[in-house]
Amino acid sequence: MDRYSKDVLSAGWQKAGKPQTVDMPMELGMIVEEPSTGFTGEIVKWENGVVVLENYKLKRRSFPVGPGFVVEGQPVKLCVPPRTGKAEQKYTASGSRASEKTTAKVALPSRIYVEGRHDAELVEKVWGDDLRHVGVVVEYLGGIDDLVGIVAEFKPEKGRRLAVLVDHLVTGSKESRIARDVAKGGYGEYVMIGGHRFIDVWQAVKPERVGVKKWPEIPMDVDWKKGTLAALNLPHKDQKDVAQAWQAILARVTSFRDLEPSFNTEVEKLIDFVTQDHVDEF
Repeated sequence: MDRYSKDVLSAGWQKAGKPQTVDMPMELGMIVEEPSTGFTGEIVKWENGVVVLENYKLKRRSFPVGPGFVVEGQPVKLCVPPRTGKAEQKYTASGSRASEKTTAKVALPSRIYVEGRHDAELVEKVWGDDLRHVGVVVEYLGGIDDLVGIVAEFKPEKGRRLAVLVDHLVTGSKESRIARDVAKGGYGEYVMIGGHRFIDVWQAVKPERVGVKKWPEIPMDVDWKKGTLAALNLPHKDQKDVAQAWQAILARVTSFRDLEPSFNTEVEKLIDFVTQDHVDEF
């Protein structure tokens, strides 16, 4: 074997191993970084060769359309999307093909319960169209401490399934213990407890969507939401500040692409579970 058969200083060595810039048509809501200034934000509009980005603090900056941007770690050249004039297939926020408008469906007996108001609002924003199409109602749970009693009152059975989405469903957590207790209730295959690993559903939103590289780590003895806002130098005095911050975060979510894949998977599993007795009706 010739150890020196390849000249490492041959033409193109400077670019070897480096990601190459690709052309990327702009989309409203696309999260873009301008590395020379460090400004990251979503595209809110473009016109006359200028693209306008807005960060999580609602601050806007304008940049010339063209190369010099980064999208999810990839160097890109932003391009004005072509106008073809052709009808395009429409999709829901969850990525499903949007159906033609139909008459409202009678709600199925099956239900999805979601722990936490913010969790329920996030599920509604991304999967609301799909859920209305199949006639599934999502109900908000203020907490799951009495989930065993809640499930017993619902009386799950074939055609009347119950799925529950909970926070922080990891080994050793209070949530995992409650899920085990529900499993012992004798409802067999008609109850599904699903959950995500996040301490709070805010973390299900990709951090770059709010202009940070990762969600801050908050000590266990500090309120997670207020601690997060404090770490991000945002108002965090009371519940009003928390509510306003959540609405700003929720506004950055336009589709399933803005959420962590593991969260999307859990929600899709729950929807499939509660509709499996009714697939012939859709």
